[in-house]
Amino acid sequence: MKYEKLERSAIAQSLSAMDGWTLNETGTAISKSFKFRNFVEAFGFMTEGALAAEKLNHHPEWSNVYSRVEVTLNTHDVGGLTELDFRLAAAMDKAAGRRAD
Repeated sequence: MKYEKLERSAIAQSLSAMDGWTLNETGTAISKSFKFRNFVEAFGFMTEGALAAEKLNHHPEWSNVYSRVEVTLNTHDVGGLTELDFRLAAAMDKAAGRRAD
């Protein structure tokens, strides 16, 4: 399924419903830093996030150092943000909520 690039107003509306996600300066990606109790919790989050990403066929740009996971989402095919980015962000928030610090 091909997703359409979202307009700034749709991005702003979607972001307003999400906690902690920020839009980059060019309006082409959203990012969030997740902090967990330890490495095992962070790795568990990444595992659950990877399964959600694979199910959506949409993969994040992310990095992990000990208990912190930095995530950036965008849809490279359209050069910006699509509904898919916000669906994956919501899945990641849900996964993180199960591991709340």
